[in-house]
Amino acid sequence: MDELVFLKLGGSLITDKLRLETPRQAVIERMGHEISAALAARPGLRLVVGHGSGSFGHFYADRFKVHQGHLSDWRGYAETAAAAQRLNRLVADALLSAGVPVVSLQPSASARCTAGELVDLNTAPVLTLLEQGLVPLVYGDVALDSAQGCTILSTEQILAYLARTLAPRRIIMAGEVAGVYSGDPHRHTVVRLVPSITALNYAEVQDMLSASFGVDVTGGMLSKVRDLFALVSEMPGLQVRIITGRTPQVVERVLVNPKAQEGTLLTY
Repeated sequence: MDELVFLKLGGSLITDKLRLETPRQAVIERMGHEISAALAARPGLRLVVGHGSGSFGHFYADRFKVHQGHLSDWRGYAETAAAAQRLNRLVADALLSAGVPVVSLQPSASARCTAGELVDLNTAPVLTLLEQGLVPLVYGDVALDSAQGCTILSTEQILAYLARTLAPRRIIMAGEVAGVYSGDPHRHTVVRLVPSITALNYAEVQDMLSASFGVDVTGGMLSKVRDLFALVSEMPGLQVRIITGRTPQVVERVLVNPKAQEGTLLTY
């Protein structure tokens, strides 16, 4: 039976977010091989892959305050867009080399935003590519904004918008850390993994979370969990799992087995 799954490769996973335009090429290539292996193991698996901009787009967006809009000099918009595309090309080439039939789709080409919120995105190309057995590849990007001129469109926003149209069974968020923790594992010596987030403990988890480590203009873990929990609340039956991509074969294992006990599971 076919299963549609969304997979996000976090910017902190595929780049060094503290060093300008520094890809983790070995990690990107390994992700390609793990995705390819999962597709081979489960012929009915259909994928939409997205990735963050990490130390490519985020550094320029932060420097020029693109996410705040109201730019006096739009050169910053152009620089941020170009940086995001450079990383996207690296990811697309690595996945293609590993046998994953990805086709890159530029979100800013059709996205319309208002006050930082995504209000419209052309989903027809994604649907057509899936029907042809291909893997659409989207990424964090700049976007035009009717209220503030421009904004930054996060991968989470894009995947959430697509989810409302395509109704995937699962969304897998592969990042640097092994799930949601009670604190930032980079800064706190004593933290514990939160294995599941539901309506019963969501408020408690909100209080615990701290911002992500490094430069990130789309919000830290707190923002991501808030948005993802809102999505599972809106779409009963949807499962979101936050996992690490730093440990080999975790991404492959979770793609192949929906019941794999990895990371943090968000359900309503």
